[in-house]
Amino acid sequence: MTRRRWKLLAWVGAFLGAIGLWWATPPNAALKRAATWQRLTEPGKLSAAHRHLEQDCAACHAAVRGVEPARCILCHANNESVLQRQPTAFHASIASCKECHPEHRGFGRRPTEMDHRALVRIGLRQLASGAADSENQALRSQLLYRIEQGAAPHKRISAEEALLDCSTCHANDDQHFGLFGTDCAQCHATDRWVIPEYRHPSPRSTDCAQCHQAPPSHYMMHFKMISQRVAGQHQARVDQCYLCHQTTSWNDIKRAGWYKHH
Repeated sequence: MTRRRWKLLAWVGAFLGAIGLWWATPPNAALKRAATWQRLTEPGKLSAAHRHLEQDCAACHAAVRGVEPARCILCHANNESVLQRQPTAFHASIASCKECHPEHRGFGRRPTEMDHRALVRIGLRQLASGAADSENQALRSQLLYRIEQGAAPHKRISAEEALLDCSTCHANDDQHFGLFGTDCAQCHATDRWVIPEYRHPSPRSTDCAQCHQAPPSHYMMHFKMISQRVAGQHQARVDQCYLCHQTTSWNDIKRAGWYKHH
């Protein structure tokens, strides 16, 4: 008998042995049988958030089909903290969960791993599910063409990620107050907001107010009582940032050094 057949018989024997042990368990130990079978197939421990489902695989998994969004929705449909917040409201129509919410990675890992490319794939899939002659199909063709052409604005973002409307989720994060529009991908990447290539204008620049808005405290008595005195600029106006601040940090005050009042 060939070595390959011996391996096949050994595998079949081990599998049948496991089945036999499972069925040989007394009827009054149904829970123990389920736990035994699960230990034989478990791909890894659940996260802390889903740990209560360790003995209930069917809560998330369907036979053959695997994880189904409908089963996730049964528990999370009424999660108002997610559905009513601007950055996460898109969950109401995404109709897919497993791409960004992987499980069985251990108790200490959160079941959240944002994948912007997955959002693009989900969106294209939703467009493909529409009618063949609909506008969605034309839009899908345009988007696929942009991906194929590699139309990314810079090297730190992919052509797929560049298709996303960043402001849909990140409007509340806009530090530019709308001055640069809503196409964040023109400058930013999806893994961090920081732009390595960015170089601040010369410290001698006096046009700070074009990009920076003063905090609320600068429009109150605090500005005259504290801010102007600390910097030694008793006649400074709120829009004259350069008289008091350094370009290294807002808290790096000229002639005063590092200063943090609160």
